[in-house]
Amino acid sequence: MSNRCQIIGVLDNGLTGLSSPALNALKNADVVIAATRVLKLFSSSINSAEVKDLTGQLGKVPIWINHALAEKKKVVVLATGDPLCHGIASFLSKKLGAEKLDIIPNISSIQLAFASIGMAWQDAKICSVHNKDAGEWQTGSGAEHGFYVLLQTINQHDKLAILTSPENNPARIARMLIMENMSDLFTMVVAENLLCADEKIFQGLSIAELAKQNFNGNDVVILSRLEAKKPELLFGYADDAFKQRKPDKGLITKREVRAVSLARMQLTAASIVWDIGAGSGSVGIEAAKLCPKGHIYAVEKNVTDFAIASENARDFALHNYTLIENKAPLGMENWPSPNAVFIGGSGGELAELITLCLEKLQANGWLVMNFVTLENLSTALEALKQSGADWDITQIQASRSQPILHMNRMRAENPVWIVCAQKAEY
Repeated sequence: MSNRCQIIGVLDNGLTGLSSPALNALKNADVVIAATRVLKLFSSSINSAEVKDLTGQLGKVPIWINHALAEKKKVVVLATGDPLCHGIASFLSKKLGAEKLDIIPNISSIQLAFASIGMAWQDAKICSVHNKDAGEWQTGSGAEHGFYVLLQTINQHDKLAILTSPENNPARIARMLIMENMSDLFTMVVAENLLCADEKIFQGLSIAELAKQNFNGNDVVILSRLEAKKPELLFGYADDAFKQRKPDKGLITKREVRAVSLARMQLTAASIVWDIGAGSGSVGIEAAKLCPKGHIYAVEKNVTDFAIASENARDFALHNYTLIENKAPLGMENWPSPNAVFIGGSGGELAELITLCLEKLQANGWLVMNFVTLENLSTALEALKQSGADWDITQIQASRSQPILHMNRMRAENPVWIVCAQKAEY
């Protein structure tokens, strides 16, 4: 067999936690690669091997390994726990190829954390924020924030194990949960310095108390929902499920039109959506339910409607929805390029907004617009013709049953034109 790089999972109890094959590989190594903390832990066990510290130099590790293997040297990489569970082994396998690696896994810190409190973990969602400093969470942050994926994952699961880092520590996670009004939904346990003399298990503390604790970064967080998350309706909510301003029938995109509009937006779980002229927020809110890994950015200029849409978003407990009070396109400068755009109101800037949205749309993205007046329809069609985009129109005129004495009649809703456009490919 050709020489391979040995990736060995290690624990904080040092040599005691290594199997015989792992001990032999370490003893006979010509080159040992590991992070600073691990190298210190095993410093007395590394004989004459060349030592390379990978802290802050992860990109160089494949080069080091290839160079050493070419010289027929025996290379060992020490990684904590199971190197294939949010560890370096996956990275090296992609860079070098699995055929150049022999992996000797160890018990993961996640297993040890759950064992410390006697909780089964086969149903736990495993996450990691063991990466660069994400900064403190701010309500309304989007996918650009390092905690965004974690928040969406927490929102979707009942039990989670989270690998942390010195900056992205358990207290920061606790503060995010408090800001998102989720601190009363979970119990939180923190296991720190597992298998070390100063091992600590923070259990029985509230999330508010944990938010004020100091942690050293060698921690595993266990989140367990107090009540299992119940299946939720994704879309198709009744109109009265949304608060709305009611000068007449209610400033809301009706359920029948909303369903077709959402279908034409061609959403995926990870879609980025713009909702322009949010009104009551119904379209953006249902889009947020359909896109749990994505984000909805909404804008509304009317102060009353903005307040109503904000209240609706809170009522639906959304964590992937950002609403600003402004007249589009003001305030939209830093929004990420969307996969889909919905225009429910334009504030008199319809032609300009259509041009902007088609320009910002990602490849194969859709612009979907609702109109109830001939004038806005005409403006939209003229703008689309000049843009060169592919477009089509669907007219919907739904009728709903209404009781009359001991019988029922049909009451017609206002007709709505749904105009859909896709950016032209050049």
